[in-house]
Amino acid sequence: MTLVDVACGLAILVGLAGIVIPILPGTLLMAVAMVAWAAEHDGQAAWGFVGAALVVLAIGQVVKYLLPGRQLKATVPNSTLLLGGVGAIVGFFVIPIVGALAGFPIGVYVAERMRVGGEAAWPSTKAALRAVGLSIFIEFVAGLLSVTIWLSGVAAL
Repeated sequence: MTLVDVACGLAILVGLAGIVIPILPGTLLMAVAMVAWAAEHDGQAAWGFVGAALVVLAIGQVVKYLLPGRQLKATVPNSTLLLGGVGAIVGFFVIPIVGALAGFPIGVYVAERMRVGGEAAWPSTKAALRAVGLSIFIEFVAGLLSVTIWLSGVAAL
């Protein structure tokens, strides 16, 4: 195992953490680190492992928007999601690091409370949070699968 392997591995770990913690770079950092590793190893086998890992990451990116998006469209209107996004942005600047995580559900709840009022706002908020959780889960699983492929390449080369 070389210093490049270790450095790329550390960058990939930060990328995995970035999937869950929105402050850190996520999937893109993982992809760049894997490509850098393959470039350093200069062989077709290295590029084969990285290519397979990148395909898994790309599939994860597509699926993370398709599945939760379909669920959200059925339960939460786009205007509510837009206000949730605004809440996440405001929360990011008001409470550094964790503000976006708190701002999104607060924004969704406020928007739904204005739209439907009272207790009816909570089910939509829970649906939005479930969809976000599912999206993060899908991306994280794709990240873990791609790391497994990359580690197979590290072990093989």
